[in-house]
Formats: sequence, structure tokens, C-alpha cells
Amino acid sequence: MTWTDPTCPVARTLDLVGDRWSLLIIRDAMDGARAFTDFQHRTGIARNILTDRLRRLVERGILDRRAAESGRRQIYVLTAAGRDLFAVVVAMRQWGERHAFTPEESHSVLVDETGHPIPELRLVDARGEPVAVDTSYVRRPR
Repeated sequence: MTWTDPTCPVARTLDLVGDRWSLLIIRDAMDGARAFTDFQHRTGIARNILTDRLRRLVERGILDRRAAESGRRQIYVLTAAGRDLFAVVVAMRQWGERHAFTPEESHSVLVDETGHPIPELRLVDARGEPVAVDTSYVRRPR
């Protein structure tokens, strides 16, 4: 694999999961999709593209492919690395809620076990203080 920027974690992550279909498959896996047909119906993705993206996500350690209990088909489950993408998906969802919908448009809402909406993600520094683009910087390797 050729990395977009070998020292940048954002670039490397995008190289692994940055295309639209991969992120939608990951989103749906987080929402309970397991079978090929689950992903196809939820995303509307063409079979050949879905086959390719599932294969890549398995190869990259984001999904694990297993035999279903019936033994007649394969299912896909998130690995620990795939589950670690939850905060990324939530951040994208919350950005979309703020910037991709007009105020009068309805949209789905991510809720916790009690049915309450997930609060907005807030980044904090080592002291617990809010951190933002203008209060942080990237330290590059030498």
C-alpha cells in the first residue's frame, strides 16, 4: 500500500477507510448489519463494489468475516479496530447534523441506552480544558 503521507495519522486512516462506501459499511456494521444483503439493502451499493469493500475491510482488520450460525452464509463483524472508529463516525454524524441539514429538515438521531441523544463530542487537553484548532498543533517526526 502507498501511504498518502507516511507520517500523518489522518492521511493513513483515510487510506484505510476513507472512501464513502467503506465508511457507510462501517456505519451500518455499528448499527447491526452483518450479512452481505444487509449492507447492500442499507447502502444501495452495487454487488461488485460491496464485495470489494468488504474484502478490503477484512484485509485491513476493520471487519472480521465469520460463518453464520446456520453455516450457510458469511457474516461480518467489527473487530476491535473497527469498533474504535465509533468516535469518528459519531464526530462525522454530529458535524453533519450541524452543517448538512437545514434547521427544518428531519434526520436520524443517535441515542444512548436510555433513549437520550448522545451529547456533542468535546475535545479536551491533558488538563481537561477544551481544545480546538487554534489551541493545538501537530508535532512532526524529525
